[in-house]
Amino acid sequence: MNSFDVVILGAGAAGLMCAMAAGQRGRRVLVLDHANQAGSKILISGGGRCNFTNRDTVPERFFSENPHFAKSALRRYTPADFLGLIEKHRIAWHEKTLGQLFCDGSARAVVAMLLAECEAAGVVIRLNHRILDVSRAERFRVDTDRGSFEAPAVVLATGGLSIPKMGATDLSLRLAKRFGLALTPTRPALVPLTFAGEDLAMMQPLSGVALDSLARCGRGSFREAMLFTHRGLSGPAILQVSSLWREGEAITLDLLPDTDALAFLLERKRTRPRAELRTVLAELVPQRLALALAAGATRPMAELPDRELRRLAELLKNRRLLPSGTEGYAKAEVTLGGISTTALSSQTMEATAVPGLFAIGEAVDVTGWLGGYNFQWAWASGWAAGQAL
Repeated sequence: MNSFDVVILGAGAAGLMCAMAAGQRGRRVLVLDHANQAGSKILISGGGRCNFTNRDTVPERFFSENPHFAKSALRRYTPADFLGLIEKHRIAWHEKTLGQLFCDGSARAVVAMLLAECEAAGVVIRLNHRILDVSRAERFRVDTDRGSFEAPAVVLATGGLSIPKMGATDLSLRLAKRFGLALTPTRPALVPLTFAGEDLAMMQPLSGVALDSLARCGRGSFREAMLFTHRGLSGPAILQVSSLWREGEAITLDLLPDTDALAFLLERKRTRPRAELRTVLAELVPQRLALALAAGATRPMAELPDRELRRLAELLKNRRLLPSGTEGYAKAEVTLGGISTTALSSQTMEATAVPGLFAIGEAVDVTGWLGGYNFQWAWASGWAAGQAL
């Protein structure tokens, strides 16, 4: 049987970072993955350019049953640390809005960088290995369809349930449960919202229309682009608010975050009395949306009563909508919930009740905002575990 110091299950962002960090400390590291390539989700992220971190990373931009859990790892491995690795490998990058950092070229450069660091650290990576069982006596034993391996430490780094077509499974959650680790309920996050009835009938003809908006749910609000789809709403603002949304709750949309809609409409009624409502609305929102909001009204602005303009302004600034659901794990960028942080050390990511068992990345109940935060958690949690192995 092949023996190592640590076996890491999963060759994604967290697993590769953990392998690199442990290998650099002289550990004999094996990474196993059932996929035929490493870093599959890295390759598709950011439209293929990989939004690899966010300059504005703070613990407050992560969701968890324990909002303090992520602080230690995020403090010890920062966006600047990962950017230093990017620049060491001479990968060109740029900053987009809201602190998001992307590769100028292909996300393949990030995967190649991680694989190069692993190779330099002597890490062994075995792809196309389906994990059949993990057991523990004096040491951990990992059985695969291509042989068995043993080590005093195992790291659960197979990610969450999102994007099953990329090979996502519940393996880390199943193994955690088998070893007695507590789990928190999981659900899709950073995911488009779906609607039904009159709301969907209004949205479907607008499919493809995007605009700046402020989306709210509960105490949270996000201002970014929103996109109408044939099933409901998507775009960054909606993906963000989906992490807060729960079944049966409403979301609220402000389609004109920088505009006093009522003041604008009353002013246009005074200064452009002959203009049609749809023409006036098209000054504020995309034309297709303006037509929908005007709802066929052809009367000039002068003939529209103020109460009608107040009603319309309320729809523009404070539209309450009740989603029927989400597009599920197939379209979710991440999984909310997972291995409970109560089961893990925030310093090392090791299970407090199972020495030698670690969990990192998306498998853990720590979920970031859209925009590079979840990759930063992968790097930080992987690094923390790698320093402890």
